[in-house]
Amino acid sequence: MATKISLKNLPEGFQSVISNGKHAILGDEPISSKGTDLGFSPEDLILSAIGACKVSTVRFIARKHGWEIGNVHAKLEMKVERQSTGLHTAVNVQIEIEGNLTDEQRTELLRQADRCYVHRMIEGTWSIGSALPITQDSTISMENDA
Repeated sequence: MATKISLKNLPEGFQSVISNGKHAILGDEPISSKGTDLGFSPEDLILSAIGACKVSTVRFIARKHGWEIGNVHAKLEMKVERQSTGLHTAVNVQIEIEGNLTDEQRTELLRQADRCYVHRMIEGTWSIGSALPITQDSTISMENDA
């Protein structure tokens, strides 16, 4: 099943109401980029997706093995540099898992966090179609135009 997101950009700053049809959040840009800083920036959303997937994977694997864990904390930092070959993005991730785990269990949970779906998806091949106008009866085709 394809993931679908809709956005409505508002006149204030760069605010966008972002919805998956069931939940909504506010996206924006920081004041330094002439936004209103009332929501997550696009970069924040990317890091949030990676982090949420990693901590959810830790919890999933712990439950699968019957390992009791408490809170799972993650800190992510992203640095983007322009290089002659294009943009290079480096993401550093730190994860703390509360609970009485052996070193082997903790190592396995962190290893699985690095194999989460979003991490693998971002490292995979992407094909992002060109923007098209929305029409009253339009649907988005997931066919690859390449």
